[in-house]
Amino acid sequence: MKTLISDQPLERDNNAGDLRQQIETHARDEGFDVVGFTTPDAIVEAGSYLGQFLNLGRHGSMGWMERNAGRRADPRVLWPDVGSIVVVAVSYAPAHNPLDDLSHKGHGIVSVYARGHDYHDVLKKRLKRLGRWTGEVAGCGVKVFVDTAPVMEKPLAAAAGIGWQGKHTNLVSRSHGSWLFLGVMMLDIGLDASEPDNDRCGSCRACLDVCPTNAFPAAYQLDARRCISYLTIEHKGHIDLEFRAAMANRIFGCDDCLAVCPWNKFASAAHDQLLAAREEFIRPELEELSRLDDPSFRKLFSDTSIQRTGRDRFIRNVMIAIGNSGDVGFLTCVKARLDDVSPLVRAMAVWALGELTSKADVDKIARQYCNGECDEAVLAEWARIMPGSMA
Repeated sequence: MKTLISDQPLERDNNAGDLRQQIETHARDEGFDVVGFTTPDAIVEAGSYLGQFLNLGRHGSMGWMERNAGRRADPRVLWPDVGSIVVVAVSYAPAHNPLDDLSHKGHGIVSVYARGHDYHDVLKKRLKRLGRWTGEVAGCGVKVFVDTAPVMEKPLAAAAGIGWQGKHTNLVSRSHGSWLFLGVMMLDIGLDASEPDNDRCGSCRACLDVCPTNAFPAAYQLDARRCISYLTIEHKGHIDLEFRAAMANRIFGCDDCLAVCPWNKFASAAHDQLLAAREEFIRPELEELSRLDDPSFRKLFSDTSIQRTGRDRFIRNVMIAIGNSGDVGFLTCVKARLDDVSPLVRAMAVWALGELTSKADVDKIARQYCNGECDEAVLAEWARIMPGSMA
């Protein structure tokens, strides 16, 4: 790896300004687009908001947020020796607006962040190299994180001047819009903090108004339980009826509140080839996806963020998208999943069947598939689309 400065360790807390500049230069050499610096006590207010978020139960089934709330709210609880925090970011701005994909009902929408290689792996390797280099040159302790520990990346990035948290609670940058992957490097030495950016949302509420499930109780507040990203990725159970139509053809995540942000007009398409969208994940065909069994799912998504949902949850989402398509040509795909090994998939296949088929045809199909069904959620879906027929 190319060394840009002397290998001689700097005295701790001396030449801090020079070290900051050298870290920034080296970070950019590693491929990071933005670098900022902050202190561990800069996110006290964000920690308070986290407590309110958890107390209201808006984290849904993400119990890991509650279990690690103390460490998440205060970096010093996570690492008592932390003296300064470096936040790095890489743009993943798409070449076209993902909102345009909603009209392609026979194709699924995969969130922009998941269309390339898993960003956790890509950023973590780079950040580890940056961390090793910083530790050796500055003679300090280093810890690095890329969404893999209880660290509040977005508030830290805002405190480090990389952007501000918009009304949709996501980070917004004047130069990169809403499309930034974040990484955090903690050091046990003190460095001067960057100047935080101002909130520049003004009176705009585009991100709040575009949300198809009304997941924002108010500006700067999110109820994850109503968020399509949470429902399609984090939620392990059946998706409630009230959200299914609103999901449209979104099969992994949702970018609506990000994509509609006016600040995106200043963002150029991302140049990082490892994070670039793969062609097969831009408007993938629902019919092909519906056929995936577990081995083929793992093979297709082996190096992506999508693999973390597992095959069953993913096909659950695909069945909902098919049900929302209005295309009876998908009935063969739906019938093939009515006896799927997963009740998550079977239940949503039944729902899709009800959306695409007349009651008379549903009755005929039900006689073939209902016998032997034991899962209560699946039986409830059959009963819902065949009122009075399941006695």
